[in-house]
Amino acid sequence: QWCDERFDFQATFLQCLAKHVPNIYSAEMDPLVEKQEEMVQAAILYPLECYLFGEDPDVFLEKLQQSGTSQLCGKVFKGGETTYSCRDCAVDPTCVLCIDCFQNSIHKNHRYKMHSSNGGGFCDCGDTEAWKAGPLCTKHEPGASSSPKENSECQLNEEIMEHSRRVFPSVIKYIVDMLIWEEEKELPVELTISREKADSYYCVLFNDEHHSYDHVIYSLQRALGCELGEAQLHTSAIDKEGRRAVKAGHYAACQEAKEEIKRHSENVSQRPLHVEVLHADVMAHQKFALRLGSWLNKLMSYSSDFRQIFCQICLKEEAGSEKPCFISKLMLWDARLHKGARKVLHELIFSSFFMEMEYKKLFAVEFVKYYKALQKEYISDDHDRVFSVTALSVQMFTVPTLARHLIEEQNVITTITETLLEVLPEYLDKNDKFNFQGYSQEKLNRVYAVIYDLRYVLVSKPTVWTDRLRERFLEGFVSFLRILTCMQGMEEIKRQIGQHIEVDPDWDAAIAIQMELKNILLMFQEWCACDEELLLRSYRECHKAVMRCSSNGRSREKTIFHLCGHTLESRPYRVSADPVSIHLPLSRTLAGLHVRLSKTGAISRLHEFVSPEEFQVELLVEYPLRCLVLVAQVAAEMWRRNGLSLISQVFYYQDVKCREEMYDKDIIMLQIGASLMDPNQFLLLVLQRYELADAFKKIKPTKDQDLIKQYNVLIEEMLQILIYVVGERYVPGISNVTKEDVVMREIIHLLCIEPMAHSAITKSLPENENNETGLENVIDKVATFKKPGVSGHGVYELKDECLKEFNMFFYHYSKTQHSKAEHTQKKRRKQENKDEALPPPPPPDFNPAFSNVVRILNCDVMMHILRTLLQRAVELETHLWTEAMIQMVLHLLSLGLLEEKQQLQKCPEEEVTFDFYHKATRMGSSALNAVNVLMLLEKLKRVPQLEAQKDTVNWILQV
Repeated sequence: QWCDERFDFQATFLQCLAKHVPNIYSAEMDPLVEKQEEMVQAAILYPLECYLFGEDPDVFLEKLQQSGTSQLCGKVFKGGETTYSCRDCAVDPTCVLCIDCFQNSIHKNHRYKMHSSNGGGFCDCGDTEAWKAGPLCTKHEPGASSSPKENSECQLNEEIMEHSRRVFPSVIKYIVDMLIWEEEKELPVELTISREKADSYYCVLFNDEHHSYDHVIYSLQRALGCELGEAQLHTSAIDKEGRRAVKAGHYAACQEAKEEIKRHSENVSQRPLHVEVLHADVMAHQKFALRLGSWLNKLMSYSSDFRQIFCQICLKEEAGSEKPCFISKLMLWDARLHKGARKVLHELIFSSFFMEMEYKKLFAVEFVKYYKALQKEYISDDHDRVFSVTALSVQMFTVPTLARHLIEEQNVITTITETLLEVLPEYLDKNDKFNFQGYSQEKLNRVYAVIYDLRYVLVSKPTVWTDRLRERFLEGFVSFLRILTCMQGMEEIKRQIGQHIEVDPDWDAAIAIQMELKNILLMFQEWCACDEELLLRSYRECHKAVMRCSSNGRSREKTIFHLCGHTLESRPYRVSADPVSIHLPLSRTLAGLHVRLSKTGAISRLHEFVSPEEFQVELLVEYPLRCLVLVAQVAAEMWRRNGLSLISQVFYYQDVKCREEMYDKDIIMLQIGASLMDPNQFLLLVLQRYELADAFKKIKPTKDQDLIKQYNVLIEEMLQILIYVVGERYVPGISNVTKEDVVMREIIHLLCIEPMAHSAITKSLPENENNETGLENVIDKVATFKKPGVSGHGVYELKDECLKEFNMFFYHYSKTQHSKAEHTQKKRRKQENKDEALPPPPPPDFNPAFSNVVRILNCDVMMHILRTLLQRAVELETHLWTEAMIQMVLHLLSLGLLEEKQQLQKCPEEEVTFDFYHKATRMGSSALNAVNVLMLLEKLKRVPQLEAQKDTVNWILQV
C-alpha cells in the first residue's frame, strides 16, 4: 500500500509498525538477535527500501557506492581509537585524522601527535578549514575514485527524491516520538491495534555513573535472587547500552522487582538505581526506533541528497508553533536518553548535519539557541561528557567561519559566559565573589566543559573585522568581565596570629579554574589587540570593572609617610593584618591590554577613552602589589600558621602553569605604575606595602632575632621585585621583542642551570592555546644537541655565544634554580680563568610607554635605599643586611650604570637626563661623616664577609 499515492504514507507506515514490531521484539529478556534482524528486514526495511529506491535495494546501493564518495571522510571515532594531529598544519589541536587518512596524507612526514580518542570525535580529512596545508588524503582527493563522474556524489533522480520526502518525515517523527515517549504503560494511539493489551511488562534497569559494577551486581543478586553470572551479564549490558530488561512478567511482579532493586541499591550507595517498568510494546517500539536510526545513518553515507532532505526535515518547524524542531527536541531530551539511544542520535548527527557545511551551520544555530538549557541538563546529568550532545560543540565552535557566524548572528560568546554565570551562583558569597569551599569536584568538572567551549570559539582570531563582529565580540568580552569580577579578590585570606589554622581551606578549585581560564584570558587579549578601536574600547570596559572592584576600602582616612624629603599620602592597609586575595584576573587582564596598547601604538589615544583623572594608577597598582607582598611575607614565614593551603597557592601563582596570567602580569602592573607615577612616590608605596618604612629610617630596630630575619627576607624580596620592575623587559609591548625572543630567553636561562633533555625544557615552558611552547622553532639557535651515551638520554647544551645573556636575577627562577645557575656560571668562569662577576646583560630598550620606568633607578628614595644597605654592610652592623641583599644592591647599581651608558651611546650627553652616576657620587647628606655610593663601594671591597662579591664591585667601579 505504500506505493499507492492514494494512501496516507504515515498512517500506512505506522499501521505496519504496530502490526510487526511488538511481535519481532517480543523476547526482550533473551533475544535471538539474528532472527530479529531477519524479521525486521523482511517485514519492514526491505519493503521500505524497495519503495524508496524504486528497485531492488542491493542493486541500487551498489550503483550508488560506485558513483563517487564525499570529499569529507566523516569517520566517527570509537573510544580508544587512535587519532593523529599534525602540529605543523592543523589549525588547532582538535583537528584530527583517522589512521587511514593519516597514512595516505602528507602529514605522516610532518611533526604529528597521536592521541587515544574518548569516542564520539570525527575525522577532519577533507575539511579545508581544519588544515593550513594538505586538507585531503589521497583517498578523498578529487579524482581518487575510479568513477567517470569524479568528485561528485551521484545525483538522485527526482522520483527517489520525492519518495524520500514522503518517507523521511514519517520515519523521523516516529524515532523522535518513541525516544521522548514518557508513558510507561501506553503507546501513542496510532501505534495501538484494537486487540486487547497484554499484561506483559519489563523491569528495566538504567545505567548511571554513580554506582560501581559491584554495586549493581550486588543489588541485582539481592533483589532478583539471580546467580552471579546472570547479574554480571545484566550489568555489562547495562554499561554498554545504557539500559536492560532484568525481569519480565506481569505489571505487579515487575513493580515489586523495581522496588526491591531500589531498596538494595540505596543500602550500598547514597542514591537508588534508576529503574522503570515498561510495557513490552513500548520497549519493542523504542528498540525499533533505534534500529531505524541506524538504518537512516547508513542511508546518509550513500548520498548528499539523502543528507540534505533529512536535515531539512529535522530542522523544519511547525508553522505558527513555538515548539522546537525535531533535532532540537532530541537535543533537549538528550540527557534523559539512555546511552545506546544517545550513541545512535549522535552518529546520525555526524553522518548527516556534519557532512553538509550549510546544514552544519544551521544545526550550530539551533545548538546555540538551546545552549544554556543543554549545558544545564549536562551539568545535572550523571553520564560522562562523551555521551552528551554538548560534546558536539567542538565540531562547530572550532570551525573559523562558523565560529565567526555564531558570534555575529547568535552572540555565542555572551551565551557561553552567561551560561557560566548561571551555573555557578551557588558558589557566590554575600559580596558576589566566588568561594569554592566545600565544592563538588564532579560538578566543577562539568562546568569546565563550558569553559572549553569559550576556548574553542576563540581558537582562531578573525582576519577581517566587521562592525557587527566588533560589537558582538565586545558584548561577549563585557559579559566575560562579569565572571572575572566574581573572581577578583575571591577567597580572601587573613593572616592567622596566635593559634594555627585548624582546617586547611579548599584552594585547588579556585586555582584549577584559573588554569582553565589562563589561555582564554590570553586569547581574549589577543582578539582585542587585532583591532585598534576594539582594543581601546575593551580597555575602557576592563578599567571600569577594575575600578568598581577597587572602591571598597576607600572609606579609611589617608595617612602620610615621609622619607628623605618625599611624602606619600595613602590609605592605611597592611597585608599582614588585613584580608588579601591572590586572585586578581581583572587587574591582570588590564595589564595585558595595556601592554598590547603599547605594542600597537594605540596607547597614544588612550586619553580619549579613559581620562587621566579617571585613570588612578595608584589604585591599579595597589592589588597586584599586595599580592607580591603576600608572596614575600610567606617567604619570610609570617604566614606559617595559615597552613599548607596558602603555600600551595603561592607555588601555583609562580608556577609555569599559571604564571603568565598571575605573577607575570602583577610585575607588568608594577611596571605600568612605575611608568606613570612619580618614581619617589612609587617607591614609597612599595616600601609602605612591604611594611619596611621603619627599616630605612634612622630608628634602630629591635634586637629580636626572628623579627630581624623577617625584615631581612622582606628587604631581599622587595629588592628582587625592584630588579624585575626595572630589568624584566622581555615582553612584547614592554620592549620591542618578539614571542620567539621571549622563548629563546627562557631556554637560555634554563640551560644556564644545567644541560637539559627536550622533555625537561618543554615542561618548564608555558603552553599556548594550541598546547605548543614554541620550543622547536628556536632551540637550534641557542643550543646544540648532545647525543646520549650508552645509557641515559640526549641533552641540549647552551651555545657559548648565548652565555652573555645570562641574568642572575631572572624572574622565572625559583630560589633553588637561582642558586644553582649562579653556582654553575661562576664555576664555568673560574674554569675559563675569568673573574666571577656576573653583571646583568644590557636589557632591550623600553617602549616609549614604559620609558619612564628607569627613573626609579636614579630617584632620591632608591639612592637612599641603596646607600643605607651599603652603609650597614660597610659598618658591619650585625643585622638588617645580608650578602644576598648586597648582591641585589650591586645588581641595581649595574642596571643603573648600563642604562646611563646605553642612553649616552644613543644621544648627545646634554640630551640625556638620566644621571645615575651623578646621583651615586653625590653625598647622602651635609654631615661631616656623609658618604656617597662610590665611597661605600671602595670600602665594601675590604669587608671579609663579602669576598665573593669583590669581582662584581670591581666591574661596577670600572664601568
